Amino acid sequence: MEVSAAVEARRSVRGFLDTPVEPALLRALALKAARAATGGNLQPWHVDIVHGASMQRLKEIMRGKIERRESETPGYDIYPREMPEAMKQRRFEIGEILYGHLGIPREDRRARAIWFARNFQFFGAPAAYFVTVDRRMGPPQWADLGMYLQNLMLLAIEAGLATCPQECWAVYPQTVEAFLGTPPERMLFCGVAIGFEDAEEPANRARSPRAAEAEWLSEFS
Repeated sequence: MEVSAAVEARRSVRGFLDTPVEPALLRALALKAARAATGGNLQPWHVDIVHGASMQRLKEIMRGKIERRESETPGYDIYPREMPEAMKQRRFEIGEILYGHLGIPREDRRARAIWFARNFQFFGAPAAYFVTVDRRMGPPQWADLGMYLQNLMLLAIEAGLATCPQECWAVYPQTVEAFLGTPPERMLFCGVAIGFEDAEEPANRARSPRAAEAEWLSEFS
């Protein structure tokens, strides 16, 4: 597969088949992705792969927490507290696109909450990666995590798999870090659901628009 084709095909899939993914493939993808660019060759990422019985156990833990409406102190702000209006609009727009495909109107908050809770079941995916980073690392190293994750998701496309990067796990850092046995000097950044796409899932028909190039691209000659 050409890189350009993988970039075009990559998207956040929110409905997976329960078909298992071979553990050897999950490991191979994680290892290949480590060729990501990283300033000073720090390679600040730590990756945990969860599948099989461990995945089922984590899903059960999260099902209980959601049912009991338990909350935790988030590990970081997923979105800026002060966000430019254009970005607020983009976030609103993609939400409307997604829930439009699901047939859930904006005023049905309960239905939207139930749907959002599927995040914590990995949208049915049989496996996931969790990425953690040393708490002493700063914005440059967090950028390195993004480059690692992009590699991972493009390699998954090449392997015939789908992914959904999930920053939502930052709102349950204590649970995930305890489950993984993460040492105190590392913090959770995100999870990535991975598996085979369920082509029948309405949410997977959603496509996120991109801003016009005039908004973000400049050229100098």
